[in-house]
Amino acid sequence: MSASRPLKSRAWLVCGLLLLASAINYMDRQTLANASVRITKEFALTNQHYGTIEAYFGYAFALGSLFFGVLADRLPLRWLYALVVALWSAVGFATGFTHSYSELLICRSLLGFFEGGHWPCGIKATLLLLAPQQRSLGNGVLQSGTSLGAILTPLLMRSLMTPEIGSWRGAFQVIGALGLFWILLWFLLVKKDDLVAPPPRSEDQSATPPTSFWQLVFSRRMLVIYAVVACINTTWQILRAWLPKFLQEGRGWLEADALYFNSAWFAATDVGCLSAGALVLWLTRRGLALTPARLAVFTACGLLVAVSAMAPLLEHGWPLIAVLMVAGAGALGLFPIYHAFTQDVSPHHQGRVTGVAGVAAWILPAWAQRGFGWLADTTGSFNTGFVIAAFLPLLGAAILLLGWPRRAAHHP
Repeated sequence: MSASRPLKSRAWLVCGLLLLASAINYMDRQTLANASVRITKEFALTNQHYGTIEAYFGYAFALGSLFFGVLADRLPLRWLYALVVALWSAVGFATGFTHSYSELLICRSLLGFFEGGHWPCGIKATLLLLAPQQRSLGNGVLQSGTSLGAILTPLLMRSLMTPEIGSWRGAFQVIGALGLFWILLWFLLVKKDDLVAPPPRSEDQSATPPTSFWQLVFSRRMLVIYAVVACINTTWQILRAWLPKFLQEGRGWLEADALYFNSAWFAATDVGCLSAGALVLWLTRRGLALTPARLAVFTACGLLVAVSAMAPLLEHGWPLIAVLMVAGAGALGLFPIYHAFTQDVSPHHQGRVTGVAGVAAWILPAWAQRGFGWLADTTGSFNTGFVIAAFLPLLGAAILLLGWPRRAAHHP
C-alpha cells in the first residue's frame, strides 16, 4: 500500500506500526525482568533493591507521561514520536554498560522517563486514526505490541546470554538498537501532513467536558480514570516485573524454563488484549450501546485476573500454568478498554489526558514495587503480594461501573 495514499486508507497499517513501537518499548523494558536473577546476583541486590529499581522506573515513567503528554498536544506528532523512540532506545542500549547499582538505577529511571512518551503519542494517534467504535480494537492493536515485545525478549535473551553471568549486557545493547529501524519505517510510512487533522467527534458522550483543561483534571470522569488505571496498572506491573523471579526463586524453575514460559505467558496476554477490543466491536455491532459493551468486557477481564489468587496455592505443574495464562489474558485485556474511556474525555486535550492519567497509572505501582520487594524479603515468599494484586482489577471495575457518568451530552 503506497504511503502517498490518504491517511484514512492507511489507518490500520499505521496502527500496525504503533504495535511495533509498543513491542520495542516493552523489549527495552523487559530486558531487566528477564535478566533479574543474574543482575541481582552480580550486583548483590536484595528483592527490595530490585523493587526500588522498578519503583524509580515507575516514578520516572509518570513524570515522562505528563511531560510528553503536554508536548503531544502542542508539537507535530510525527516528529515527537520518533524523538521519544530514539531517546528510550539510546538509554536501553547504554544500560548494557552499567557496572553498579547506582548506574543501573539512573539508566532505568531515564528509560522510564522517555518510555513515558509512548502512550500519549500512541493514544493520540489512534484517536486521530479511528472512529469511536473502532478505538477499543485499535487500542488493542497498539497495546498488543507490548505482548509481542515481551514474547520475543526472553527468546532473544535466551539466545544471547551465555553461562557467563554478565552476558546479559549484550542483550540489552542488541535490543536497544532496534528503535532505529522503527524510526526509519515511521518516516517512510507517516508523511508530513498525517496525524494533524482535528479528531473526530466522540459518539459516546455521556458528560459535558469542562471548558478548560484544569477543570478537566478534576472532573468526575478523570477522577474515575485515575482510580481505575492505578488499580489495573499496579497488577500488570507486578506480574510483568516479578513473574520470572516468582517462577525461579518461588517455584524452583530453571532459568531457561522460566524464560520460555514468560514468552508463552505474554502470548496469552496478547490474545486477551486483542480479544477484548474485538469483543467490544462485536457487541456494539449487535446492538449493545458502546459504554455498556466496554464495561461488560472490562469486568470480565477483571474476573479473569482474579483467578491468579490461586497461584500461591499451586506448585510447579499444569494447574499453575493455566491459572497464570488466564490471568495474563485478562490483565492486558483491561487496557484497550481503559484507553477507549480516556479517549471520550476530551479529544482536544488527548495528549494531556493520557499524560496526567499516566501519573496516576504509575505512582501506586511504583510504590507497590518497593512494597512487594519488602514483603518478599520479610516473608520469604511472593505469595501475599500476588494475592493482593489479583483483586485490584475487580476494584477498578467496580469504580468504573459506579462512577462513570451516563448522562447524554455533547462535546464542545
